Amino acid sequence: MNRLITRTASETMALAARLGRRARALDVVCLAGELGAGKTTFVQGFARGAGFRGRATSPTFGIARNYKARRVALHHLDLYRVGPRDIVNLGLEEYLEDPQAACLIEWPEAARKALPADRLEILFEHRPDGGRSVELRALGPRSRRLLGARA
Repeated sequence: MNRLITRTASETMALAARLGRRARALDVVCLAGELGAGKTTFVQGFARGAGFRGRATSPTFGIARNYKARRVALHHLDLYRVGPRDIVNLGLEEYLEDPQAACLIEWPEAARKALPADRLEILFEHRPDGGRSVELRALGPRSRRLLGARA
């Protein structure tokens, strides 16, 4: 487990971009934390690092957005409004098993049982100084490889 401090949105995006440059299809990154803690900002940086040239935005009302990045496609899911019983009807498996894409999942708690064992979990917490505490936990060899980009 690694714990970092990012003091600005730019620092959060830079951290994410380093990981996005290492992203491969079937990578799963789960993003947890309070509203406004930096999850979507992280996705923007990750997408940029993966080679997406547009602007990644929160899919809160549509549940999912798909980005065609230069290196790997990305599925960006926001499960904030999804309960554990709704996961079955969401088609989550199709996103997770897409051989052309990596998945970034905001608010993954509702899908905990459906997530692959090997995933990168990232917890964002507000700091009193306005920055963010970012805890990164790799749960398998694939996610450890992805996390290796942090250094």
